[in-house]
Amino acid sequence: MHDGTLAQRMGIEFLEAGPERVVGRMPVTGNTQPYGLLHGGASAVLAETLGSVAAAIHAGPDRLALGIEINATHHRAASSGYVTGVATRLHGGRTLATYDIEITDEQGRRVCTSRLTCMLRDR
Repeated sequence: MHDGTLAQRMGIEFLEAGPERVVGRMPVTGNTQPYGLLHGGASAVLAETLGSVAAAIHAGPDRLALGIEINATHHRAASSGYVTGVATRLHGGRTLATYDIEITDEQGRRVCTSRLTCMLRDR
């Protein structure tokens, strides 16, 4: 499921995965903007990846999770090491699932806060 995807190209690694919580990390190196800081879009990719995986697990193997809304607030810059994202379920229904995603640096400081809503539908 991970081969050939954007998540693989960004270096995202999954550390924990379940329907209520997914944890993953991503290197800052290779995911920066011209100033050498973590690109805001890279944070959004990490957030959507973690939330979408959680929603897909919640939906079950015969259903799809499709992102329909994401937002991200960038709190501080990261310039090295890894950032870690934790997606926590806020709502898990039959047709929608919403996750809060907190991204932190290696010192545990919040880099980004995001929220993702996925539509759940049959294949």
